[in-house]
Amino acid sequence: MDFAFDARTEELRARLLAFMDEYVYPAEAVAHEQRARLASPWETPQVVEDLKAEARRQGLWDLFLPDAEHGAGLTNLQYAPLAEITGRSPQLAPTATNCAAPDTGNMEVLAQFGDEAQKKQWLEPLLAGEIRSAFAMTEPEVASSDATNITTHIRREGDEYVITGRKWYISGAMNPDCKIFIVMGKTDPDGDDIRRQQSMVLVPRDTPGVTVVRGMRVFGYEDHWHGGHAEVVFDHARVPVSNLVGEEGGGFAIAQARLGPGRIHHCMRLIGMAERAIELMCRRAVSRTAFGKALAQQGVVQNWIADARVAVEQLRLLVLKTAWMMDTVGNRGAHTEIQAIKIATPRTVVGILDRAIQLHGAGGVSQDFPLAELYAGARTLMLADGPDEVHQRSLARRELKKYL
Repeated sequence: MDFAFDARTEELRARLLAFMDEYVYPAEAVAHEQRARLASPWETPQVVEDLKAEARRQGLWDLFLPDAEHGAGLTNLQYAPLAEITGRSPQLAPTATNCAAPDTGNMEVLAQFGDEAQKKQWLEPLLAGEIRSAFAMTEPEVASSDATNITTHIRREGDEYVITGRKWYISGAMNPDCKIFIVMGKTDPDGDDIRRQQSMVLVPRDTPGVTVVRGMRVFGYEDHWHGGHAEVVFDHARVPVSNLVGEEGGGFAIAQARLGPGRIHHCMRLIGMAERAIELMCRRAVSRTAFGKALAQQGVVQNWIADARVAVEQLRLLVLKTAWMMDTVGNRGAHTEIQAIKIATPRTVVGILDRAIQLHGAGGVSQDFPLAELYAGARTLMLADGPDEVHQRSLARRELKKYL
């Protein structure tokens, strides 16, 4: 079996690895220093804008979008090793290359379901990295793991939709560059088909009735790099009916189309996070002595490192298989594999990061190493894009169906 990547992927990998070494890793400390001096913690440090300009100059831009008309035209299998590389510095690299969530998913929605006017107004500036966006789906008052529970109301009045509801953990919404929300709500709350009750509409941030209430913390972090995770109230916010994405009743299907690629992108980057953790573990192990010998000579440390390497190699193969299936049989055909990586990858990477933190002692939970922040991000992904248990339930049903 040939495990080699094609020539274009290898060339992009080499360029991206060089970009990380020359620009991204040195910028990590600079970005923290610059953010501390900003008037608002939600503003973007200048070094991030510099990274974006350099990435675009080098052609390392919009790599995630398989649509060659708008993006790099890479397949999922080609993008997977590139996303893994950016996952080694998740605070900077995805944004630097314009491959950061939630913008990636929103651009995919607009590219696939938006009309020409919506693409012109919102997709083009997003592709250019001129603005940011947010996806407003999760709500505090219902179990949003079941999207049919969504209570935000989208009522049509003449040539306008009126949106009323409360959302939270709306990623990116605290960033002042976030100019547009894709909002999921119910246009037909009493419809017989619970999966045709929802629709999606585009709501500009400056629409009257839209209030960003507060930033939500994640394990104590405000997650400035991600643009924060906001609680947002829509109080009779009005937008033209032309802001409907796709068709009325199509919201649930659009959400599923959006979340499939999003899940695999997260898993790709998680593997990069695990690789960074293994590197830090090894460097720590050979540089520290305890009880008369280097940590690298301690059996338990050797076991941690060996188990981490085995786990990452297994995960990578599963993610690459999933990417290949998405390319060859579509997201629906790869449904089981997408669920499998969503279950396995965050859980496994959290374990690797936990051991890396343990190996670093007090330093592991400090701001001097990236491990604590990486841990918070990885653990959150056991909830994001659907809790693991929802995917386990669905995957088990598919397996059991073979025997019924």
